[in-house]
Amino acid sequence: MPEDSALASCLTVPLATLPADFRARALRWAAGIAHCAYFEPNNLAYPEGPFEHLLAVAVHATDAPRTLAELQPWLLQAGTAPCCGFVTYDVKNEIEALSSANHAGFAWPQLHFFRAEIWLRWRGEQLEIHGAADGVLAQILATKVPGSGPPRVSGLRPRLPKVEYLQAVEAVREDILNGEVYELNLCQEFYAEGVALDPADVFERLNATSPAPFAGFFRWHDHYLLCASPERFVARRGNQLISQPIKGTARRGATPAADEQQRQALFHDEKERAENLMIVDLVRNDLARVARTGTVQVPELFGLYPFRHVWQMISTVAAELRPGTDLVDVLRAAFPMGSMTGAPKIRAMQLIEHYERSQRGLYSGSLGVVWPGGDFDFNVVIRSLQYRADTGYLSFQVGSAITYDSVPEREYQECLLKARALIEVLGTRIE
Repeated sequence: MPEDSALASCLTVPLATLPADFRARALRWAAGIAHCAYFEPNNLAYPEGPFEHLLAVAVHATDAPRTLAELQPWLLQAGTAPCCGFVTYDVKNEIEALSSANHAGFAWPQLHFFRAEIWLRWRGEQLEIHGAADGVLAQILATKVPGSGPPRVSGLRPRLPKVEYLQAVEAVREDILNGEVYELNLCQEFYAEGVALDPADVFERLNATSPAPFAGFFRWHDHYLLCASPERFVARRGNQLISQPIKGTARRGATPAADEQQRQALFHDEKERAENLMIVDLVRNDLARVARTGTVQVPELFGLYPFRHVWQMISTVAAELRPGTDLVDVLRAAFPMGSMTGAPKIRAMQLIEHYERSQRGLYSGSLGVVWPGGDFDFNVVIRSLQYRADTGYLSFQVGSAITYDSVPEREYQECLLKARALIEVLGTRIE
């Protein structure tokens, strides 16, 4: 696959002429390449729209940026291909005077992007194959999708045992009472070692079990992210910025009547509304740092949206971007996302490091795409599995927002609710 964009071409194919399992074949073909990014919207309705359906790969990414300081000059290099990548939670250490010293089972670079050499875009009833496209369709159609059984994961261990998690929630409540923070997002890791699995197959299972508007698959050498995220971090469309924090979760009901009761209970839950409002205020403040004065607005507050297993409370914050402002400026102003930290953000991140036992790494970071011209769309990496094929380390993290009104056992159960699809896909249990 040549890197020279002059060799690029485009092939358009009617989707109706492709086999029903074409997406699975395309992902399996792409997953065999060292740099692979797949963005899956699952045909879901979402305020301001979900991810664009895109699959991109590159063999060569030797010039990839690994810091914010390197990112913008790299993005400015001429090219017509989309740039795909991730920003780990630990980029906070470049933005603020922070550090991370907890256990790390992964070795993701702090930040990584690659410029697509081949990319597929699903657009309406057409599939477009761009870049070094010659022979790609034939390769994908020749790719087999084996009917492998579910992964075998004997059990998941908590990095933070339940009793310690409950104690941490009480300690955070005391911090809130003492005025340290108003709210803190406390997360915990569940992991297994020596696991052998097929990342593409497990992603397909996760996507079927828990379809999400910001789902994604990313390969960086032997590291894999399998993401079923319902949350957008930030998108740019022209001069418009959009951020959509999620705060507020309730289990779906077993019947239509019970489901509506759950929805109403979430909408009227004062604690959940307070959590959401605090993060909306934080996001408004973050976006104001890069927005035209007076343009930050909240088009929707406390919106309720159904997913396979949960109701989520989602708010939308929009702003008009100041001229000359780029992606790195936005990241420096708004990353990490407030829904994954708490408020005030810097003190919350310091306390997160104190109470949690794992480095977050890519969890609560962001996966996204930057288009030629500067538009971009990034999710929040939650409801996600991370896997290292070289070591067999498998992990996911889940969390909840702690306020003074939090009940420790209820917060723990919320974490398990968010982990439900991940546990189901792995066919395992928490030990």
